[in-house]
Amino acid sequence: MSVAHVDAIPPAAEPAPPARWKRWLTSPLARIVIFFILASVFGAVMALVRHAIYGPPSAKPLPFTDVTPLLEVLLLIPSVLAYWILVRFIERRKVTELAPAKLIPHVLIGLAAGFVLFSTIVGVLFAFGAYSVTGLHHDVIWLGPVLAMGVGAGVIEEIVARGVLFRIVEEGLGTWAALLISAAFFGAAHLGNPNATVWSAIAIALEAGLLFGLVYHVTRSLWICMGLHAAWNVSQGPFYGISVSGFDQRGLLDSHMQGPDWITGGAFGAEASVVALAVCSIVIAGCLAIAVRRHSIVPPFWRLPHRDATDTP
Repeated sequence: MSVAHVDAIPPAAEPAPPARWKRWLTSPLARIVIFFILASVFGAVMALVRHAIYGPPSAKPLPFTDVTPLLEVLLLIPSVLAYWILVRFIERRKVTELAPAKLIPHVLIGLAAGFVLFSTIVGVLFAFGAYSVTGLHHDVIWLGPVLAMGVGAGVIEEIVARGVLFRIVEEGLGTWAALLISAAFFGAAHLGNPNATVWSAIAIALEAGLLFGLVYHVTRSLWICMGLHAAWNVSQGPFYGISVSGFDQRGLLDSHMQGPDWITGGAFGAEASVVALAVCSIVIAGCLAIAVRRHSIVPPFWRLPHRDATDTP
C-alpha cells in the first residue's frame, strides 16, 4: 500500500515589527502629548461655542452657583472627547476603565466612599473642637456647585490625573513613579486656587493625589475615582460648608472652623489640615496593602522581564 506524499508545512512567518512612527505614536510620552493637544483644540472650539451662547467671558471667574447643565457639558466635552479618541484610535482598545455597564454601581461606590471619607475627617475635626455647627442654611443653591465641584472636577481632573498621567506613566515608568508624578501634578494644579500655599499643594498631592491614584490602581475604574472625587468636594462644600480647595462655600450646615491653621487648614479649607492628611494616609496604606498582596505593583520598563525569542507564549 502506497503512502501519500505530504508536503512539509512552512513555518509561520514572524509578524513584521510595527513601523517606527507607529511605535512613537503609541509611546507613553506621545500619548500624553496627543491627549493635551486634542483637549486644547477641543477646548478652543468649546470656548467659541460658549462665546456664541453666553457672550464674551467675564474678567471675574464665574461663581459656582451660576453654572448650568449646558455650560457644564461644554466644559466636559474637551477632556472626555480627547480621552475617548486617545483610547479608541491611538491605543486601539475599549475604554474599559469607563465601561458603561459599570457606571451606576461604580459611581455609587465612589460617592459613598467619598462621603464617608470626608465625614470621617469632619468627625475628627469636631472631636478636636475645630469644627462646629450652629444651624442650617435652608436656601442653599445645590445645582451649580454640584455640577462644578462634583461633576466637573470629578470627571475632568480624574481623566487628566488618573486616566492619562497615572495610567500611561505607570505603563512606562512603573507604579511608584506614576503615583509621584500624577500626585505632584495634581497638587501643583491647585497652586493657582484662592488662598493656596506651598503646604496646601503638598497636602493635596499627598492626601488626594496619592489616594486617588492608588484607588485607580486597585480598581482600574475611573468611575469609582470620579464618584470619590465628586463626593469629597460636594460633601466638603455644599454639605458641611467648608472651603473647597480655597474656594469659600455656603453649605447646608451653618458651620465654623476655629483653631490653628495646621488643624483647620486655614483659609484653604480642611484639605490643608493635618487631620485630612492623617485620615487619608490610613486609607492610602490600606490601598497599598491591597496592591502589594495582589502583586500588582508595576515595575519600570527596564526592570520588566524580557522574553526570549525561543520562549513559549
